[in-house]
Formats: sequence, C-alpha cells, structure tokens
Amino acid sequence: MDLTKPILLEFPKIKDPRGNLTFLQSPEQVPFAIERVFWTYDVPGGEQRGGHAYKTQMEIIIALSGSFDVVVTHRNGTSTKYHLNRSYYGLYLPPLTWRHMENFSTNSLSLHLSSQKYSAEDYVRRFDLFIAL
Repeated sequence: MDLTKPILLEFPKIKDPRGNLTFLQSPEQVPFAIERVFWTYDVPGGEQRGGHAYKTQMEIIIALSGSFDVVVTHRNGTSTKYHLNRSYYGLYLPPLTWRHMENFSTNSLSLHLSSQKYSAEDYVRRFDLFIAL
C-alpha cells in the first residue's frame, strides 16, 4: 500500500441477518497506531469542515452514517472528490494532504482516526503556506 497518497480503504464486512458488522484492527486495516479519535455531526446544510492539512499526521475518515464528500486539493490546484457513504469504507489521508469536507447529508456522522494527539502546531491552515512546504 502506497501511504504517500490518499487511498480509499475497504474494511471487513461481516454480513448477518441481524445486522452487519465492520471492524478495524491495526495494522491490518489501519496503517498507523491510533492516537486520537474524533467525529463531526450536526453539520448545517451548505457548511464545510476541514480546510487544512497536517504536517505529520495521518488520518482515516469514515462515514459512519449518511454521506459527505472529502475534497483533496493537490499542489497544482486540481482536486479529487471522494464521496463517502458506506461505513465499511474509509479514506486514508497521508501527511501534507489539503482537504475539506462538504455536501453533508442530514444526520451524517464522520469518524476520524488520527495517528497523533491534537497539536495546533501540526495544522497548516493557509493554502499558500501548504504550497510552500
């Protein structure tokens, strides 16, 4: 697995008539030790989340409920949109990946698995500084 670029990961899905189950284990499904977990929810219509990159942190974003788009903007100004709408898929984002999330459905819930504890110094919040790195 090339951990230098965004990758859509498919997690195990155990089908059961009583309800399906998906699980994550490191290092089989998560290519880093999880140091932080957070989630976003109740995002008002038309709002965006993110709009930054991390200098050293790796992240996986999972749509646990509903759907949303993760837009990765490349250094050349082009972008790639990933539509997340299944809880058994996750988007792996390596360090120095500029992203934002948009187009949240009603009651969407995004789960974020991070390789590091929160550090304000790890955030790059201006795109021009991101390009300069």
